[in-house]
Amino acid sequence: MLPLHPRLRALEALRLPDPADKVAATRALAAGVAAGPVQDEAWCRKVRAAGDDADVPGRPARPVRVPAKEVPARSPFTDEGRAALIHSICHIEFNAINLALDALWRFDGMPAGYYRDWLRVADEEALHFTLIHGHLQRMGWRYGDFPGHDGLWSMCEKTKDDATARMALVPRTLEARGLDATPLIQAKLRRVDTPDAREAIGILDVILRDEVGHVAVGNRWYRWLCERQGLDPLAHYRVLYRRHEAPRLRPPFNLEARSRAGFTDDELRALSG
Repeated sequence: MLPLHPRLRALEALRLPDPADKVAATRALAAGVAAGPVQDEAWCRKVRAAGDDADVPGRPARPVRVPAKEVPARSPFTDEGRAALIHSICHIEFNAINLALDALWRFDGMPAGYYRDWLRVADEEALHFTLIHGHLQRMGWRYGDFPGHDGLWSMCEKTKDDATARMALVPRTLEARGLDATPLIQAKLRRVDTPDAREAIGILDVILRDEVGHVAVGNRWYRWLCERQGLDPLAHYRVLYRRHEAPRLRPPFNLEARSRAGFTDDELRALSG
């Protein structure tokens, strides 16, 4: 039997509901591709077929998913509040694994570099989930113990038939908010200054470093797609933002991190305006 195409293995991982299984399958896929590099033409082969969306994404029964406005406020100045805050990051990282696997599997016809980029992102998101979930467990809690919202995946659903919209509105809009939010969370944890808060700050340093690269992947392929279609990236972004009802971007913005992630001066000025 021929080995399964790596993008179909990504789909298999995407469908797995158990977080530990999803992490293991994602990291094994990345390690396997690194050990036996996939030829460019193999990456670019059409793999998506009718019915492949069944059971996508695989998610555990918990956490209970609620509208974003119904997620309880999380004060880092109590043990449970801090655990809920860490859980929210854990939930984001679990969803981010699914987002990266979906971007890797779903869109046929992209260059080989696109698929390699998203496999690397999926692998790093799996590492982030492992780090932050391990920390949550050391605090005495587990993923699923607090509710979570579905904002990240709902935008995946909205953009499932348009790679340009996906790149515009998931990595470089929703995930880019992590670049803005992480330093603010770290500042709150520094005020708490407990051993678990200090450990969380260190993990968030790793996540923030890698997320700059993940947002850069979104920027790179969004611009590539716009160029291929003869679209102005800034003007088309506004069209997509309205069409898919993306959440309003609110300051403060981490302009330095966004610049490192590949946002242009014009885009940064548009945020500030």
